Amino acid sequence: MSNNTWHLFIPKIITTLRAGYGLHDLKDDAIAGLTVAIVALPLAMALAIASGTSPEKGLITAIVAGFLISLLGGSRFQIGGPTGAFVVVVFNTIHNFGYDGLVIATLMAGGVLVLAGVLRLGTYIKYIPHPVVTGFTSGIAVIIATSQINDFLGLSLQNLPADFLEKIAILGEGVSRIDPQVCAVSIGSLLIILGCRKFLPKYPAFLIAIVSATLMTMLLPVPVETIGSKFGAITQNLPMPHIPDMTWQKVSLLLPSALTIAFLAGIESLLSAVVADGMTGAKHRSNCELIAQGIANSASALFTGMPATGAIARTATNIRSGAKSPISGIIHAVSLLAFILFLAPLASYIPLACLSAILMVVAWNMSEIGKFIHLFKAPIGDRLVLVATFLLTVLVDLNVAIEVGVVASAILFMHRMANAVEVQTHGHIIQKDQDDATNADMSFPPLPEGVVSYHLNGPFFFGAAERMIEALVRSGQKPNVIILDMRDVPFIDATGCSALSAFVERTRIGGVWLILSRANDNVVQTLTDMKVTKDKPHIKFTPSFTEARVLSSELSMVKEGANYNI
Repeated sequence: MSNNTWHLFIPKIITTLRAGYGLHDLKDDAIAGLTVAIVALPLAMALAIASGTSPEKGLITAIVAGFLISLLGGSRFQIGGPTGAFVVVVFNTIHNFGYDGLVIATLMAGGVLVLAGVLRLGTYIKYIPHPVVTGFTSGIAVIIATSQINDFLGLSLQNLPADFLEKIAILGEGVSRIDPQVCAVSIGSLLIILGCRKFLPKYPAFLIAIVSATLMTMLLPVPVETIGSKFGAITQNLPMPHIPDMTWQKVSLLLPSALTIAFLAGIESLLSAVVADGMTGAKHRSNCELIAQGIANSASALFTGMPATGAIARTATNIRSGAKSPISGIIHAVSLLAFILFLAPLASYIPLACLSAILMVVAWNMSEIGKFIHLFKAPIGDRLVLVATFLLTVLVDLNVAIEVGVVASAILFMHRMANAVEVQTHGHIIQKDQDDATNADMSFPPLPEGVVSYHLNGPFFFGAAERMIEALVRSGQKPNVIILDMRDVPFIDATGCSALSAFVERTRIGGVWLILSRANDNVVQTLTDMKVTKDKPHIKFTPSFTEARVLSSELSMVKEGANYNI
């Protein structure tokens, strides 16, 4: 590791404390940490049950992995723990190899994540195409929802098959066994959650639903299954570390599961870190984050926990609650530990119907139905990748879905590159327009003050989109007008549109005019279909760079923050 890169692996907690940390910051972190713990408590138990294991495994994961992700991670606000993305792979691994098999797979996944961080692969994980991520996430949401129908309706069906179509058939046959009392608890819990989110958005909806449902089943003669009746009492301590019996045969059989766990942990943690950066303006260290995720997953496995990653919703809650540093995540983990040590017996009274309602909401949030539908406006290749990944996730296997989705995206990328080769040059993907002296028609006088111009060169795919955004942000300039010369952009895909949308929104918030110059009809049509430029009066189109330069001179005279409709 060179002297110029070692700082990329320093945990954010160190750099945050070096910058100065006082009692006021600790107070804000304590409030945020306690708030997130209240949100994480029911989720950790519910996700563990949905994964085919006991609720205490989810709590152990949130404590051990959550602590280490905050202590060692590369994001200032990341909250780690079990998430819905792991439900399918964890359930299948336990079903096929037992709980020891899951522990081994999680240990292996931790090693893969550490290796990926050391090799600085975090920079490339974010290039996974948008349709693939949305496809398998939506597929997982469908599987989670269907897995909860039994408890939600009180069907009391035993040994449901893992196959999706077989499970749906058996659930359909069992509809006549619906238990009205269980339905009352589950539907009531669901209404409480939705009502709190609409009318009391600052209150912990999941916890309110659990407390209400638990009190109802304790005070009224409602015969519903609870955590205690199904799993017994939750142990009031952390287990001692345990190394499972590992053989080469087990390792080889569990390798696909381990790679899937590592892939999901890497993808979701970095997506969560990016969301946190967007909400706060901070900058995470992707490779440091991967190493922390690897160590946290290995530790979680040793303490008989589950796979963990950065949780987007809990991270967002942490930020909205006023967190200042990774100490809020540490406080969140310590708060959950306090619950296990002192209040665990109370969890035995929680009805499973209430937890199924929570998981139904989690599944709906994971489905991102709006984003899924929106991607059907993307080019046909992206739509095919989206649908294929979704269907394979639901009907076949998550490993197969990810492999096929990534390979199909790569083939689609190569096809597009082949079609676009005649319009490419040998220059960089991005270069300052006024510095490009190779094109005679671009030899203009200096741009007006407050105006910067960039020449985009090549197909605007997922990788190019990320590099474009990084280059523009890295420049550190705060212009009044930005010109994007898109003459040499023959194509833009769904993830390119998503990345460009983020940049468009950044310019809107900053009061910066954006001129898209010389974009071809194909690019303009895709931007229109994907609504990148809809209702964005600060965006202007020009057919030539000369007109863009003249228009930029006029716009730069307009006071920042003025009405864009001139």
